[in-house]
Amino acid sequence: MDNDPFSQHQIANIAQQWKMYEISFQSDTEYENPFYEATVRVTFTGPGGIVKNISGFWDGGNMWRVRLMPSETGSWHYKSFCSDTTNRGLHAQEGSFHCEKNPSELAIHQNGPVIRHEGEYHLRHADGTPFFWMACTAWNGTLQSTDQEWAFYLKHRSEHHFSVIQFVATQWRGCATNSQLQTAYLGRKKITVNPAFFQHLDRKMDMINAHGLVAAPVLLWSLPIGEGKRLSPGYQLSSEDAILLAKYMVARYGGHHVIWILGGDGLFVSIYEKRWKRIGREVFTEEHPGLVALHPMGKSWIGEAYANEKWLDIIGYQSGHRQDQGSVEFITKGPPARKWSKILPRPIINMEPCYEEIYQQITADEVRRASYWSVFATPVAGITYGANGIWPWIRKGEKIFNHGALGKQPSSSWRESLDLPGSKQVALLADFFRQLPWWRLHPDPSLLMEQPGDRFYDQFVSLLRSDDYHLILVYVPKLTSIKILNKRHLSYQERWFDPVNDFHFFSEKIDINEDNILTFSSPRDTDLVLILEKK
Repeated sequence: MDNDPFSQHQIANIAQQWKMYEISFQSDTEYENPFYEATVRVTFTGPGGIVKNISGFWDGGNMWRVRLMPSETGSWHYKSFCSDTTNRGLHAQEGSFHCEKNPSELAIHQNGPVIRHEGEYHLRHADGTPFFWMACTAWNGTLQSTDQEWAFYLKHRSEHHFSVIQFVATQWRGCATNSQLQTAYLGRKKITVNPAFFQHLDRKMDMINAHGLVAAPVLLWSLPIGEGKRLSPGYQLSSEDAILLAKYMVARYGGHHVIWILGGDGLFVSIYEKRWKRIGREVFTEEHPGLVALHPMGKSWIGEAYANEKWLDIIGYQSGHRQDQGSVEFITKGPPARKWSKILPRPIINMEPCYEEIYQQITADEVRRASYWSVFATPVAGITYGANGIWPWIRKGEKIFNHGALGKQPSSSWRESLDLPGSKQVALLADFFRQLPWWRLHPDPSLLMEQPGDRFYDQFVSLLRSDDYHLILVYVPKLTSIKILNKRHLSYQERWFDPVNDFHFFSEKIDINEDNILTFSSPRDTDLVLILEKK
């Protein structure tokens, strides 16, 4: 954890590389609604002539701020530009600061922010280090937690090697206000932003990064159906107001280590496609910090529809909260698995597989299988975990808000849910992949001579390989025999990984027939991963 986790206001004129640096401006003019009446942009010029144009934001009263994450050490100069050029407090203000190397050992401070290279299916840090998306879902975490609770949660997630925290950045159908009874904005037309709400969120954002985690805020929750849908800005607001609200949050938190989830649980195709493409293009039309994802509603696929949207970096999907045939096959045989190779390369991530304990039905076994199937369905990029007690931030005796039958069912508390078996096992999934060159792996079902999943949906066998065939991984959900075509006629070292108990073991020797088909029998009646490495 960062030694100075919450103080983002460094010593005057001294910044740290890859950490948020803030500059304040005092407006000479009092605006009735600053959200609509003025904009501020600040041009930063860094060492070697690097130039960054960053939007400022109103923070209440006459206070405006701009936040930057300096990418290089050395001297930086800045100059402000206000749409109201008569406002001498905001327009043509100039200054400088010095950026020093960050002493923190956290990966986000040593390797830099998470970026996407064109033509790749995975994410990287700025220095090129591969970044595995291992997210935890805490939709109400920043809204409802105390500082002490939030610190405990983040420490636990960090120690279990999570890398991303997904949360909702405004009121939404699952939480009408934050713990201070504040909302992000007031009104429905020509809204008024509430800086006090976001000042409460500031500290939670700082804490996420201080624990080495990347923040993934949902800017505009957008489910168009269900109880409380009018609480969600992505559904309630006009496109114009939704764009302004999202731009405000991008300006306010762009200096953090962040990946924006523009819309949450939304229908982004069909009748709403034009609306969301417009919002995405206008929010992220200019130079902007951070990558951008969409989190569609259950079993909705946006791959082809958004293939040419340059602002979108991550194709998210949601397989839903059942483990019936339709839910499993949406992962194993549905659009993600069938269509990933037919669209421009982007990371493809299941951002909402089934939540552990949801409907008092989903067990660790089902969470684990859904997670492995998801990671194996597309080129490896990552996975998100969710628990029925964490996402709503439930304490003992509390009920889930605005979610029908879920609100009537008992649930483990958020703190109890941290140590559920599925929570630990999905974290082990990330640890397992990080020991391998996972960024080189992509699906190749053509190597499987037989597919048990064609007879029984819950026995679907998934296979990943590297381009050179030197590494092959096979996910086997149940006891079965596996036949793999050895296209390159290579010799392999074989071992198995137990995803429940986190250990590797060897079993029988590889059986190779005259057609160069490798035959294996899974040694246990549970899910396992077969690892084949070229000798």
